[in-house]
Amino acid sequence: MAIKRRDFLKATAATGAVAAAAGFPHIWIKDYGLARAANGEIKVGVLFSLTGTTAIIEESLNKATILAIEEINNAGGINGMKIVPIVEDPASDPATFADKARKLVVSDQCVSVFGSYTSASRKAVLPVFERRNNLYWYPTLYEGRECSKNVIYTGAVPNQQQDEFIPWLFKNFGPKFYLIGSNYIYPREENNYCKKLLAELGGEVVEEEYVPLGHSEFSSVINKIRSTQPNVIFSTVVGDSVVALHRQYRSAGLDPEKMPMASLTTSENEVAAMGGDAAAGHFTSAPYFMVHQSPENEKFVEAYRKRWGADKVTHFVSEPSYFQVYLFKQAVEKLAPSDITPENIREAVKGEEMIAPQGRVRIEPENLHTWLWPKIAVAKSDGQFEVLVESSEWIAPDPYAAYPNQQCTASGLVES
Repeated sequence: MAIKRRDFLKATAATGAVAAAAGFPHIWIKDYGLARAANGEIKVGVLFSLTGTTAIIEESLNKATILAIEEINNAGGINGMKIVPIVEDPASDPATFADKARKLVVSDQCVSVFGSYTSASRKAVLPVFERRNNLYWYPTLYEGRECSKNVIYTGAVPNQQQDEFIPWLFKNFGPKFYLIGSNYIYPREENNYCKKLLAELGGEVVEEEYVPLGHSEFSSVINKIRSTQPNVIFSTVVGDSVVALHRQYRSAGLDPEKMPMASLTTSENEVAAMGGDAAAGHFTSAPYFMVHQSPENEKFVEAYRKRWGADKVTHFVSEPSYFQVYLFKQAVEKLAPSDITPENIREAVKGEEMIAPQGRVRIEPENLHTWLWPKIAVAKSDGQFEVLVESSEWIAPDPYAAYPNQQCTASGLVES
């Protein structure tokens, strides 16, 4: 049962003496919010699926988050306070995400939660954080069209992945696109933006199709691709389905030189699962690739492999999972222990910058999204990518790029 702050204070005022006598002096906290940062500890939730269809990717997000927390703690914590991660497994199920989020926020009194890969799971937990005025840190590229004061968005939005990608594909391969995605909000909204850009270029969508999460049989899709003969297969398939689609594409003898898959969701992690040969010749647009050359990225990759295994890979969702913990640290460092609340962390992180593995990133104060560095890369048979195009400057996030009459501002969603 949810406990409101005023009800909690009223109840503890009436029963505090009895509770203390019973051996529960921790109930005696003058301010309910102080339970989140007490005894030299800062409790945070870590909410990524370790089982289920999206565990193939989310397990690595958990690892990147834990790595950052361990590094910060080993370096002395935040103003001498240790970050205490409370890890939950929502098992790739949106309803379980909501239940686990409620536990982390209400029962565990976490000051922030780092979590989610799919938009379905983010949408499932959003009411929990908005109702409780807590803070959710979301590292995944996503479809935009959201303006919440209770989410820090560190992944790419459509304009940061597609504005250069779609014209580049159109120019290099042709105007006919086959759109294939998993059946939930993210692929549908990304495809809406893709269609908008294609219309401006004079391109054509020959087919638009969606499959259930966890789908593994793509023979009918392959047959439609053969019959429609697109120039580009634009994929927003996620999780285990990415592996199945690529393997079946290769088994069908289709040629990436003539008809490549161009993805917003295929990373080094999925490539490792499917094998380099199944991925070779296909393209991905993202702000980060493991091969990116920078001292910060070399440090990140080395630390990740040392902690989790020399065969592990980093990718464009594990990287923001990692750097967003450091942005959390920078925000909390500004606060006195008694002021460490979700609301104060949100205000403190606005405008924060750091040099992440991909380059300098910044939290946009207006919409709580992140300035990032778009790149286009081709998968190689060795399991890595080769970056072909890299933005010359960081790109501002525009979560409502597909809806020019709407804008996310610090005061909320504005419509004109």
